[in-house]
Amino acid sequence: MSQETLLLIAYLGVAIMVGVTGLASSIGTSIAGMASIGAIKKNSGAFGNCLILAAMPGSQGLYGFVGYFMIQDFLTPNITAIQAIGIFGAGVLMATVGLMSSIMQSKVCANGITAIGNGHNVLGNTLILAAYPELYAILGIASVYLISVAIA
Repeated sequence: MSQETLLLIAYLGVAIMVGVTGLASSIGTSIAGMASIGAIKKNSGAFGNCLILAAMPGSQGLYGFVGYFMIQDFLTPNITAIQAIGIFGAGVLMATVGLMSSIMQSKVCANGITAIGNGHNVLGNTLILAAYPELYAILGIASVYLISVAIA
């Protein structure tokens, strides 16, 4: 395979990682944001709690961006086939985990937001439950780091 093809494969992995995790965060924050609008209509004092919960699914996009910084030093004309495939795999891994984590986390947050809008004091409980899908996004970025170490 030519160096240009290898570099293209690696950059495609980066684009998938950063693009899909960014898309995931926009979907996740929108789901939680839509629930927030309904909750605020019922309970105007709930905005602060809704703001915190609606922002949580946005972290996955940041993890995708951090993943780029972990592998950027490999994106050179001297990239090897193992490095290119490793970066592509890391990109697909982070994109998939980030997408599912953000969407599932937004559903947990949206349910908490709805309950807060109905007058229930569930912010703390919702934050704890929303941390579970976040854990898998963190494991995803940890896997990207391990891949970057393995291909060095």
